[in-house]
Order: sequence, then C-alpha cells, then structure tokens
Amino acid sequence: MANSRTLRFLRYCEIGFWAVGLSLLLVWAAVRASGEVGRVQGVAEFEQALAHSAASGVGTSAGISVGWAHAVSANARPDQTMWSKSRVSAYRESLSANASLPAGLLQIPKINLKVPIYDEVSEINLNRGVARIAGTARMGEAGNTGIAGHRDGYFRGLKDVVVGDLIELTTIGGVSRFKISSIEIVDPSDVWVLDPTANSAVTLVTCYPFYFIGHAPKRYIVTANAIERLLLE
Repeated sequence: MANSRTLRFLRYCEIGFWAVGLSLLLVWAAVRASGEVGRVQGVAEFEQALAHSAASGVGTSAGISVGWAHAVSANARPDQTMWSKSRVSAYRESLSANASLPAGLLQIPKINLKVPIYDEVSEINLNRGVARIAGTARMGEAGNTGIAGHRDGYFRGLKDVVVGDLIELTTIGGVSRFKISSIEIVDPSDVWVLDPTANSAVTLVTCYPFYFIGHAPKRYIVTANAIERLLLE
C-alpha cells in the first residue's frame, strides 16, 4: 500500500515537472515573440530619416525629425537571444515612453549588431539602444566618442569581438568605419579610457562580468580607431 502511494506521488511529481517545464518554454517563446512584435523603431526610423534627408536635401538633424515622423516599425528587430529576462522586460516597457531621436546607428558585423545610438545616457535610451557618453566627441567629429550599453542587452555580444573586428557609425553626414585596437577590463574609476584623442576613435563601454548577478564591479572597454569615413550624398 505504501509503495502504491509512493508510486502515485512520484507520478504526480513527474507530471508536475513536465507541466512546469512546458510553462517555462511557453513563457520564453512569448517573451521572444513580444519583443519581435514590439521592436523599437530606432533603426528603421533612422534609416527612414537617411532616405528622407537624401530625397529632400535636408542634411541636418531636421532630416531625422521628419524621417522619424514618417517612419514605419516593421523592420530591423533586435536579436534578444542573449538578453536577460529583466532587460527584455525593461525594453518592452521603454516602448511606451517618449525617447530621444536617434543620432545615428552603430553596427558591428562580427556579432550581427545593428542598434540606434541616442545622444543622451538615460535608462529609457539604454533600454531602446545605446547612448553617447556626455563629454565625449559627437559622432562624425574628430576625437574619442564614448558609447555606453547594457551588458545584458545590446552590448552582451561584445564578449565575442576581437582585436581587428570592424565597427561602423552612421550619421546623417556619413559612415565612419573603425577597427578594434584593444579590449580591456578596468575599474569604474578608470575614466581615462574616455580621454580625448587626436584622431577619431570610438570607445564602447559596458559592465563586466557579462553574467554577473547584481551590480557588476568592472567595466569592459572596446577601443577602435578610425580607418575610413564616407560622406553620404
């Protein structure tokens, strides 16, 4: 009799585990699907702005504003495969808030990254893309442009880049290409990584370790030097 009750209990446990596993799988699929449906318009909007700017002859931020107003959101969705659940949730919440206009696009072909760059570091902007660090050079200008992103969001893929990989920054004015020259792990107080440079450079900054629980104690720094700039016609 006791053995029969034990077998029934184990059977119920097995069914329960299968049910929990199936539920978690469905939740994961729903999160992925909702992230795709709710894609932030940044990349598509900026590309629309470039097209509008070229057609109208507007080569300033006004082109972004007009392009933004006429943009569609059906294209260029973020790959959230490596994102944490909390970052996916924050991203979804950010879609209902008013964000800044994107100042450009950051692309890293090696990790298939294509993300809008905002000109202000704020939680909303970092949930929707990456952002230029205040006090660093503006995109398209000479100097060191610092760009911050979340380690459990868009910048998680930085763990897979290596020295020599290419980085592209696109603005209304043109496309700047950079080659990664160094990758370092530093303390948060090591702000020298953002010091001005004589030549054009870009410094990507995110927290480290990538999978650390809580506030990560280090910073992961990817530095790249300009190799080419193409003006948009």
